[in-house]
Amino acid sequence: MNRRGFLAGSLPLVAAGGAVAAPVASVAGADLADAATLLAQMQAGKTSAEKLTRQFLRRIQEIDRRGPRLASVIELNPEALAQARQLDAERRKGRLRGPLHGLPVLLKDNIATGDKMCTSAGSLALAGLKARRDAYLVQRLREAGAVILGKTNLSEWANFRSTRSSSGWSSRGGQTLNPHALTRSPSGSSSGSGAAVAAGLCVFAVGTETDGSIVSPANRCGIVGLKPTLGLVSRDGVIPIAASQDTPGPMARSVADAALLLQALAGRDARDAATAAAPELPDYRAALRTDALKGARIGVVRNARPPLPQVGVLFEAALQVLREQGAELVEGLQIPNRAKYLETEGICLHHEFKDGLPRYLAEFQPDAPFRDLAELIAWNQQHADRAMPYFAQELFLTAQSKGDLQSAEYREALATNQRYARTEGLDALFAEHRLDAVVSPTGDPACRIDHLLGDYGGGSTLTGPFAVAGYPHITVPMGQVSGMPVGLSLGTLAWQEAKLLGLAHAYEQASRHYRAPRFLKDAG
Repeated sequence: MNRRGFLAGSLPLVAAGGAVAAPVASVAGADLADAATLLAQMQAGKTSAEKLTRQFLRRIQEIDRRGPRLASVIELNPEALAQARQLDAERRKGRLRGPLHGLPVLLKDNIATGDKMCTSAGSLALAGLKARRDAYLVQRLREAGAVILGKTNLSEWANFRSTRSSSGWSSRGGQTLNPHALTRSPSGSSSGSGAAVAAGLCVFAVGTETDGSIVSPANRCGIVGLKPTLGLVSRDGVIPIAASQDTPGPMARSVADAALLLQALAGRDARDAATAAAPELPDYRAALRTDALKGARIGVVRNARPPLPQVGVLFEAALQVLREQGAELVEGLQIPNRAKYLETEGICLHHEFKDGLPRYLAEFQPDAPFRDLAELIAWNQQHADRAMPYFAQELFLTAQSKGDLQSAEYREALATNQRYARTEGLDALFAEHRLDAVVSPTGDPACRIDHLLGDYGGGSTLTGPFAVAGYPHITVPMGQVSGMPVGLSLGTLAWQEAKLLGLAHAYEQASRHYRAPRFLKDAG
């Protein structure tokens, strides 16, 4: 993700350039269908939650554990099949819990589950330790009928440990690979969620984002990723970075599947004050019209860092699709006042991480071998050979040096962020040009995995502004460069997810750029 840019900026390790995948055609059937098809098949008795769960478990063994060895799934839920059988029994009795009844979903391993699985943020410091209860979003998924299939690997501590980390690497889970080319980064920090969805290891997955951690891996793994409005989905039970920016969100192979998952995730929660501002939920699936672009005013925001020429060509083609679908494009726009919160974003993240980590641990994992950030830093130092073999913990050290949330530095930084990202930023831009959304390339194709130097490559100018403002941002496949996917970003104002999903769906259906990965050794 882009965190390095604004701050500066249990599986064995799989080396970059691993073996070419074994054939996977034997499980590339109904388990890769979209959610609506699978739900219809279960309702018709043509398949079941147990059969789907077994298919995905087999596919994980063939693709994630063997063959390409993606290392995207850090842990499987030993209760998944039992959950599936229970859901099948309920269906036979005519009882459906909700819109996801029987569909297997994977969760990023910074989301607490009060079951037999660990919650570790990819850190060996939390390996083997379980949360006291489910995160609120997990409770909602269970109530909606989802099968919790397992947890996905991630950039350790959601990529908030070092300025030169390798996305998709964690000390507990090793290095997740990009399923399109096994030497390429999946990006992060929701690396395993992006790779697993692309590889067909689940119906959909839940990621989390502070700045880019959903949309960046979705872009580089060739799937749909939605970062919702701050407060639409509860953060209760999510290992925090920053309360002013953190949000879970859906990652899926289609906009329709993302909308379905969002419908289950979204909702007010008394434990997360940010959700109190959320309006009554619309029917996100009802917004998925193929004519949604007709008459929409969309502002075109060119990347501040020029993308690769090939990405530029794809972007121009995407703009033409938008025009042909009836959108009115407003050219020549820039995000106002972006430079004014480049530094203050990092200040807020450092303060909020130091404040939020001990609060999470006290409530969800009080048996951890550390109680706060200072003790976590010491634990990493004591176990540096295993915890920090490639990069250190500069971001932790900076965060530890900060004061509390009453400090003048923090309060001034937060006010700056909200003023220039929202009021004098996106709010002003949308009002001046009467926009429904803005559009930009999401970023460059995936870079090669490099544990020495870390990640490189450009991201969207939309990522940071929409993250700091807390406004919704979606990426949809836009095409491929030398076999590697790149996405198109669309963003809009707070609580406008229904509109955003409709626009993204209309573009997706008109362009049809999703491609299943081929598990190649490298791109080109």
